Amino acid sequence: MHTEPATSGLAEPQFGGPGSQAVPGPGALDELVDTMARVRAAVESVVTGRPGLADITLAVLLAEGHLLVEDVPGVGKTTLAKAVARSIDCHVGRIQFTPDLLPSDLTGVNIFRTGSHEFEFRPGPVFSNIVIGDEINRASPKTQSALLECMEEGQTTVDGTTHQLPRPFLVVATQNPVEMEGTYPLPEAQRDRFMARVTVGYPDTSAEILMLDRQEATTPLAHLQAVTDGPSMVRFAQQVRALYASPSVKRYVVGLVAATREHPSLRLGASPRASLQLLRAAKAMAAMAGRDHVLPDDVQRLARPVLAHRLILTTEARLSGVTPESLVDELVQRTPVPALEPADRRPF
Repeated sequence: MHTEPATSGLAEPQFGGPGSQAVPGPGALDELVDTMARVRAAVESVVTGRPGLADITLAVLLAEGHLLVEDVPGVGKTTLAKAVARSIDCHVGRIQFTPDLLPSDLTGVNIFRTGSHEFEFRPGPVFSNIVIGDEINRASPKTQSALLECMEEGQTTVDGTTHQLPRPFLVVATQNPVEMEGTYPLPEAQRDRFMARVTVGYPDTSAEILMLDRQEATTPLAHLQAVTDGPSMVRFAQQVRALYASPSVKRYVVGLVAATREHPSLRLGASPRASLQLLRAAKAMAAMAGRDHVLPDDVQRLARPVLAHRLILTTEARLSGVTPESLVDELVQRTPVPALEPADRRPF
């Protein structure tokens, strides 16, 4: 088991909360758009040749969700998470999941101090702004489940005492789809906690040559400079939550998610949590585009990464070569797109 140092104390100061949302007026998103463009550029300077990957990752961060990255070894899954963390100047906790990892290795442990005759809580790596969980499917279900409370409620309970986690808080878990012997696939209830799933993929030839040029002698991560900080990200997340989504867009989200529950090729469709997370992610994508309202285009762009990993195909569909991604694409094509009126923009 290997972990990188977590934060030096318990939870960092809380910068606002879910209930403290400042409604963004005209022009209020300018700072967010400019900052996130610079964060995107910083991330893409390290993870080259993957168009759109940084946008989805940053949308999940702004929407206060969590990200599951599935791909083969060596394509930059961990590098992606580290690049985001360095760009926003936040604490990073890295956990290498192994079969012998214990829940306390993640959350922390109470240690008895003989001098004071008191227990002292030593926080684990989850007390970080960005938690990188490498190969999460190699740990036992008991250890995997230690992340559930952290991801859903932003807190963890150790020996009956609840500790708040710092904000922003993002879990980036990686899975290796090969070498599955001795692994514990994430149960559906835990996969549903991840707002989105992405694959990094192989870079094209020109991007891979560029990577060789940049990393021949050093790693770009060593020279990556922060362009914003944690309190700013929390403030941006509050603005994202307050973005306007019209009733037409909400009906479109619900209709798209509900269609997964009725499709004959699916044994399990997306949950109501998926509807909520799809809307929140779409708000984040709209904010990064400089809009104070959500469009159906934002929903369509995020349908694959937000919905596909939540779906369970029937045996017949799987044997026929159907994939969750292709099925989501089919539903996006089939679900009627609402025609937005001026009233569907934010009313001021």
